[in-house]
Formats: sequence, structure tokens, C-alpha cells
Amino acid sequence: MDSRLKHDGCTPMNVNEFIEKAKKTLAWHMRRARRAARGRIWAIRRTPAERPIIVVGCSRAGTTLAYKTLSESHEIGSLQRETHDWWSALHPPADKHWDTHALEAADARPADRDAASRYFYAWTGKHRWVDKNNQNGLCVPYLNALFPDAVFVFVKRSPGDNLNSLIEGWRKPGEFATWSRALPEKVAVENGTLTEWCFFLADGWRDYLNAPVEEVAAFQYEAINRAILDARAGIPPAQWVEVFYEDFLRDPETTFRRLFEGCGLGFDAATRTRCLDALDVPYNAFSEIRLDKWKDGRNRARIERVLPRVAEVAARMGYR
Repeated sequence: MDSRLKHDGCTPMNVNEFIEKAKKTLAWHMRRARRAARGRIWAIRRTPAERPIIVVGCSRAGTTLAYKTLSESHEIGSLQRETHDWWSALHPPADKHWDTHALEAADARPADRDAASRYFYAWTGKHRWVDKNNQNGLCVPYLNALFPDAVFVFVKRSPGDNLNSLIEGWRKPGEFATWSRALPEKVAVENGTLTEWCFFLADGWRDYLNAPVEEVAAFQYEAINRAILDARAGIPPAQWVEVFYEDFLRDPETTFRRLFEGCGLGFDAATRTRCLDALDVPYNAFSEIRLDKWKDGRNRARIERVLPRVAEVAARMGYR
């Protein structure tokens, strides 16, 4: 080894690390330059988004699984991340006095359509893309007004397992409550042990500031699924795809194929393999993927107490 390298502290390992860091820095600047260039191109052509795919459902229902597998398609763009911060910047919840994340058709502005079309094109290089975030289930009328040709994917999950996952999520505020730290109300869920509001705001959320966590979970499950079901009537059937989360586990190939074909996307052998592999390494799962986990979990008694509250909306979703 060159003695000068030793003297300067530049071992071969240090040199390799420097080269790797330089490559990453260069790649970051290249991606940033591409985004800027695409943004300028969009400003000239002003091409609106084409048939975007919007994944909706209750938090912890399996929407990430649908979103990430759809993102495997080379026919569409994807940010590969949730976009709630970006959408909330267009219509800050504070402007509605922190009452709800819901947006109606009347909230849709041409400037919003342009901003979304430009943003997703700049990041993905595609005019057709897939998007997903926790709050969009409350915003289907708004999103449909922005993009009348959008395809909506509604992921449904059985109430027991979905409530169980919501309860567990509420115990992870560092993951699901980072957006809520500006809330004007004091959150004291579960006898004051949970002090940050998780997932999303629906009308009436303030009634649960001091409630047991299972009651908050039931409120959120009922509110967002009811909002989606009510909005479904305003969407053409050809632009609406519904999937039971449980079907991903019972018959994954058929379910993934139906999901892709319902969105007008090809489902070739390579895509099939990537989708099936997703079940072996689940996205953001708290534990192993299986049905009826709640029945042998620590939240069973809590869930049984609130199941009657969500029975009506669950029946509308197809759970009897």
C-alpha cells in the first residue's frame, strides 16, 4: 500500500466509502435535475394526468400492499411513498378548523389539478401514476372532480383484523401521528397514555379525545369506509375496483391479476412473481400475515366490545 495513503488516513476502505458517497450525491443531483427539467416541460405542455389510479381504504387495511404491487407496473409512475403531506398542503386541515381531512367536489380547483399533474410527472416521468395515502378515502368526491377518468381501488379488510391493526398502530405515534402535532386539542386517548392523534381526522373525531383506543379505532373504521361506500355511487363502475384484503391471502394470483386488469394494466409473468413475492416480505406489517389474527391477540376483548358498532358498515362492505 502507498505509504502516503496510510499517512493521510486514506485507507482503501475510506477511498471506497468516499467513492460510494460521491456516487450517491451525484445520483441525487441528477434526479433533482431531471425533476426540474420535467417540471419545465410540463409547464410548457400542461398535459393533465391520465387515468391516475387512487388507492383508498381504511388505514391498516392493506392499501400499502395494493399500492406497492401496482407500483411494480412499468406502465405507470409511482412515488413509492405516501403523499398526505403534499395533498394537505393544498388544503390544510387548519383551514377547516381541524374538523376533518375530508374534501368534497366543491373543493376541487383547476389549480389543484395542474399542481398534481405537474408534481407527479416531475417525480415519475409519467402522466399516468398510482397514489395512496391515509386520508384519501375521505376525499373521493374531490379526487373524482379533479380527475374524472381516475380509477379508484378500494381495499377492504374484515373488521376484527383491521381494528386490531388500528389499535396497534395507535401505539406507534412516531409512525402514524407525525402530522398531528399541531392539533389545537389535547389528545388523551386510553386514559391519557396516547397523546398524539393517529391516521386521519373524520367529522366527530373530537368526541373521542378521551376515549378508549378501541372506540377510536371503531370510529375511524366506520367513518372512512362509510365515506368510501357513499362516494362509490358517483364513480362509473368501469373506474372502480374493489378487493378484499383476505383474497390476497386466499388466492393471491387471481386477486392480483384482477387488481391489475381492473386498472387497465398488464399482468405478465414477471409482474406476477413480484406480486407473489410481496406476500413473503410484507410491507409495513406488524406481524406475520394471516387471517383472523385478532382472535388470538392481546386486543380480542377490546375488539369484541366494539364489533357491533361497525357491523352495519362491514355488512355494506361484504362482511357478514
